[in-house]
Amino acid sequence: MTLPTSHSRPVAPPALAAAEAGPSEPVPALECQSVLGLPLALARYDDVMDWMDAVVRSDQRVSVSAAAVHLVMVAREDPEIHEALLNTVTVPDGQPLVWALRALGHPEASRIYGPELMARYCERAAASGLRMYLYGGRNQGALVQLVLTLRRRYPGLIIAGGYSPPFRPQSDEERDAIAAEINASRADIVWVGTGQPKQEKWMAEMRDLLDAPILAGVGAAFDFHAGLVPQAPNWMQAGGLEWTYRLAHEPRRLWRRYARYNPRFVAGFAGQYARSRRTVLSER
Repeated sequence: MTLPTSHSRPVAPPALAAAEAGPSEPVPALECQSVLGLPLALARYDDVMDWMDAVVRSDQRVSVSAAAVHLVMVAREDPEIHEALLNTVTVPDGQPLVWALRALGHPEASRIYGPELMARYCERAAASGLRMYLYGGRNQGALVQLVLTLRRRYPGLIIAGGYSPPFRPQSDEERDAIAAEINASRADIVWVGTGQPKQEKWMAEMRDLLDAPILAGVGAAFDFHAGLVPQAPNWMQAGGLEWTYRLAHEPRRLWRRYARYNPRFVAGFAGQYARSRRTVLSER
């Protein structure tokens, strides 16, 4: 797709020049704790962004996903999604997942909200010169609006390309064409905003075809940053009530998801917590 041109283009940062000189040591993995079979990173925003910077400087290629309760529960039912996430660095996007991590003995656990991670890293990238590619959006017009918003908010941000995929399975020819376009953009990070778990399947399918060091699935971040969907107030997010806000604004799309998965998460984690407590008591 043709995107609006940017009038500010910073030079590549020294870190990237060093990376181009040759392969570096593997980047250490972030510490994780499993919640209902899905490893979740125990990190804060700066930890995750520093790790992302290190991945870009290295010769590694990874996928990152900001997981809410919905994705954790889908992974319990869908072996394909579960396998994809076991090969993905998954951060806790939902506040209930943070509470679960803390209940399991990790008081340092922190929420890594996908839209906030994208915003903070775009701000960092505007200074460092990393190249972004945007894959997702409701349509081409929404994607263009997102590009304009991000460039206005973060002057100097390099958005090297973008594509809003159709709402249908893609042919092999279409898949190969988009892989070629993304690789030609020389993107360092591909932000993927097609919704969970569709984006996780896409990243798993495309990971070996793409040169970008990082594929990052951030769910509804594209809609939020483009101004198409309002975000919940901070107090609702901190109180774990964001789902009620989103449900009020998109009831037809979301009510089945929340009615199905929220009670199952509570019941499933109650079982994990009880087993964890029994293990702790037996070791005393």
